[in-house]
Amino acid sequence: MTDIGGGFGFGAGTGIGVGPYAELTFDSEGDVDRAAQGTVSRMEATDVLVFAHGWNSDRSTATRLYDRFFAPFPALVGQGVRLGYVGVVWPSMRFSDEPIPDFEAAGALAEPTYGCALDPLTRQALGEFWPGRRTELDRLAELLAEQPESAVALIEFGALVRELAGLDGVHAVTAPAVPAIFADDVLEVCRALSHALARAGAAAAGTGGPGLTIGGGLRGLWGGAKELLRQATYYTMKKRAGVVGERGLGPVLAELAAARPALRFHLVGHSFGARVVSFSLRAVPDGARYVRSVTLLQGAFSHYAFADRLPHDRRRGGALRGLHRKVDGPVVACHSPHDSALRVFYPLASRMAGDSAGLLGFDERWGAIGHDGVRAVPGAPRLSLATVLREGLPADGCVSVDAGSVVRRGGAPSGAHSDICHEELARVVVSAGRMGR
Repeated sequence: MTDIGGGFGFGAGTGIGVGPYAELTFDSEGDVDRAAQGTVSRMEATDVLVFAHGWNSDRSTATRLYDRFFAPFPALVGQGVRLGYVGVVWPSMRFSDEPIPDFEAAGALAEPTYGCALDPLTRQALGEFWPGRRTELDRLAELLAEQPESAVALIEFGALVRELAGLDGVHAVTAPAVPAIFADDVLEVCRALSHALARAGAAAAGTGGPGLTIGGGLRGLWGGAKELLRQATYYTMKKRAGVVGERGLGPVLAELAAARPALRFHLVGHSFGARVVSFSLRAVPDGARYVRSVTLLQGAFSHYAFADRLPHDRRRGGALRGLHRKVDGPVVACHSPHDSALRVFYPLASRMAGDSAGLLGFDERWGAIGHDGVRAVPGAPRLSLATVLREGLPADGCVSVDAGSVVRRGGAPSGAHSDICHEELARVVVSAGRMGR
């Protein structure tokens, strides 16, 4: 198992107010801490909640998220349900200027800032996210601090970001899945991202007017350059989350189910953690019924992922096509219109290079499941959160739940993306798993 950095490790119950609790820790290749797996297998439980975090730069932030999210469950489940709690810890990160409502990592910025310079916490997190790349990261930090009025400097910045993202020498012609933000002209990309930041700022402020002010000349593009670096971490996390889910969490759950056939698993994922738990379904054997529900909170992957046929290309299906049928219960996608990370920036990161609509042509092809729910799956109902809390969820299949009534708080640039610690969402998980009173 390779070192994943950031102080990740195994601990049972540390900082968590519910129990029994354990953590499954994975590295970037999906290798698991086997001691942690053994602890999960010995849990005295009938049902196990398995929660995968999204972007967090260290274990402590993930643990605080789990403590907050798990807190309502003991009062919500029926008497015959004995819950176990598992936090999935995998190497991801967020920029410290992305606020998390109600709880910030110790020492994080109290308010979001829009300066271009990398704050110390973000610089540290980048070093843990891309270990061994200190020289490149130091140069990026230097350029962001200086913001030179120089096309050459911006082009150098873009080349360094491509290298960190593993795209150095990769061209859109030979690798059409390379997002346009890494393939197109760097100056135009930074200009487009600067405008997207302004749009996200206006959305977070609840106004229709301009958000952040974009300065004139090339110096005014450095905010977009910083966003390009942020998008490179998203791009890397997107690939990594699929690997951790398919090669790590999925096989581990299959082994646990084989050892404890009566154990029922309920998977929950936030942001790219939703991608982790969804891709784990690829490892579920045909006919197995141990995954009893999947709840995706602001999922950062395509809203067409479960489709058998893509609306824009009927010859192809989504990356997870048909896998919702491996769940002995519903796959619930909670989404919110107040999530700027998914409404504004996810389409930029997902758009393919060379698309005729251009970098800012936001057609629905590139939408995220956490922005507008499941798409192109026939018969998948679209429900309000109030309806679900009042009437419950279908017994199986894909379901979209508009959670915008509670998932609504957060500043720019991500908006309400991390506003997920609500009892109402815990009740959705309980309903999905048929665990309620």
